[in-house]
Amino acid sequence: MAEATVTKARLIELDEKLKEMPKGQGKEITVQFNPDSLKLAFANQIQNNNASSSGSGGASGSTAGGGSSGGDQGSGTSGRQFVGAGTTKLSVQLWFDANAGADGERVDDVRRLTQQVIYFITPKELKSDATKFVPPGLRFFWGSFSFDGLVDSIEETIEFFSPEGKPLRASISMTMSQQTILLAKFDGAGRPPGAPRGPGASPLTPAAAGSTLQGLAAAAGGDWQGIAAANGIENPRALVPGQLIDLSAKLPRSPF
Repeated sequence: MAEATVTKARLIELDEKLKEMPKGQGKEITVQFNPDSLKLAFANQIQNNNASSSGSGGASGSTAGGGSSGGDQGSGTSGRQFVGAGTTKLSVQLWFDANAGADGERVDDVRRLTQQVIYFITPKELKSDATKFVPPGLRFFWGSFSFDGLVDSIEETIEFFSPEGKPLRASISMTMSQQTILLAKFDGAGRPPGAPRGPGASPLTPAAAGSTLQGLAAAAGGDWQGIAAANGIENPRALVPGQLIDLSAKLPRSPF
């Protein structure tokens, strides 16, 4: 059985407007070790209008008995106002090992690796205004997950030192933010490879007695291995008479 390829997370530099840079101009880093988890935090900017009005009249914010006025309680969300765009924050922890550098290359000090990440929080001169400095834009990209924003904070922890006093292992806790609510985008029909399609999703062909998947696929001009994977068929030579099969499936050919 062929060993599955592990997709590594990447850090990709964006320009000051969070747009992709021309190839070869921006920094790009492939992480040594994929993070164990990603943490997303969503928030809106809300202003409580009742708070400002209740302080001006003395008695408007409370009753004579000291309790809150019924008017404020009854107003519910009418006293709250959305005053800005929503924000999304991403928190991720990355690990580094001087003895397991990129492509197996070793380094004498793990900070040679972590400095590449700290680059993304270091302010640089704006191309449009030389008097202003901002950190580079950053895209955290991992498989189907993509997050574009600016780095808010980085916390580096050194875990292990060599006998010569040089740090060999480290972790970085990084927080990014974007001025919008992140919406996940998906490709395809949402079915994992090998999962059968739901009824009515596509025309189905009943298998005749004694037929094989290879023969049905050849008649339909399809790839029998892809069809088998899409329909969850384990034995293509032992079809049940009347079994409904989607012959239009076009999944990639199985590697084994």
